Amino acid sequence: MKKYDKGIKKYATIVCGVVLVALAISVFYTPNKIVSGGVSGISTILFHTLGIQPGISFAVINVVLLVLALKFLGFSFVKDTILGSMLLSVLVQIFTCIPPVTTDVFLAAVFGSVLYGVGIGLTLIEGASTGGTDILSRLVQCAFPHVKIGSLLLAVDAAVIMISFCVFRTFDLALYGIIALFLASFSINFLISKLNVSKLAFVVTEKGTEISRYLVSHSPRGVTMIDSVGAYTMDDKKVLMCALKENELPKFQESVLNMDDQAFIIFSESQQIVGNGFRVYK
Repeated sequence: MKKYDKGIKKYATIVCGVVLVALAISVFYTPNKIVSGGVSGISTILFHTLGIQPGISFAVINVVLLVLALKFLGFSFVKDTILGSMLLSVLVQIFTCIPPVTTDVFLAAVFGSVLYGVGIGLTLIEGASTGGTDILSRLVQCAFPHVKIGSLLLAVDAAVIMISFCVFRTFDLALYGIIALFLASFSINFLISKLNVSKLAFVVTEKGTEISRYLVSHSPRGVTMIDSVGAYTMDDKKVLMCALKENELPKFQESVLNMDDQAFIIFSESQQIVGNGFRVYK
């Protein structure tokens, strides 16, 4: 049942992320001619120049890229991308019926990019992708394996923004596109970094064995017990070290103090914990 619940949570998160990205494109980017790179930028250019609906251009471009990815990158990469890319194409087309939230280009760039970045971040943390430049960059990397994927993504997005400048002939729109690209990247990195933050708990106590046994049997976390000596009293003590998620802190503290109200507890922030029970988001 737990595996089933995790599967539901994974795909619900992916769908939620794709919905946010589709809303950002349909109600912020496309109506205001904001091109921040990627397939969304290409679809915006095609919509305002040739009248091609964004959902259609999304679908066509992603299908072509997926076919190339299947040939050069293999099925394992493609299968994690099909859901996000195809669902995004459908939702972008559906959401075009929603009127734009604002006609102020600056506001559209700011709020659209934050929505876009959070949506992309949610799909990435579940190992999925919305396709587009992610696939294109991987394909280019096959020819130039020494080039970092981040540099390739930046180069592709920059090229799309330059194309938008040549098409729309408006320098302001190109600058708004750069702002949107920066804010979206910041939102993605901020979301993923926050998900990787955990807590380290250090407990100095004379009842180390009893507390550690209780914690191990009543929580999913392990405990490391270290022999120590109090420098002032020279009494033998135990230091318990435990890695926790932030929402587990109150119960952890309550459990320790219920068993030893003289325990000394230190909580510190950890940027990343790798190991059993902890997942690194990338």
